[in-house]
Amino acid sequence: MSFPSELQTVRARFAALELRLSAGGVSRFRPPPQEPTTCCGRGCNGCVWEGFYAAAARWCEDALELLADPPATQNPPTKAAAQPLPEPRS
Repeated sequence: MSFPSELQTVRARFAALELRLSAGGVSRFRPPPQEPTTCCGRGCNGCVWEGFYAAAARWCEDALELLADPPATQNPPTKAAAQPLPEPRS
């Protein structure tokens, strides 16, 4: 696996999911994980890219889950909007 070469794919996936979240009215979801800045390029066991891609996969899974079943508390209706209006008196 060539970690940095997959970065464009992950960035595109983040952008697409953030757009879907926004279009779906989901405003309180954590931002995607930040890209690593400390990779030494030596292929270390436990490379920062491994952690990034694992976190990216979890973020995407959570975003898709949220899109499939948004929580009722995400954008709760106001108390006034939740109550029926009184009938007009004649």
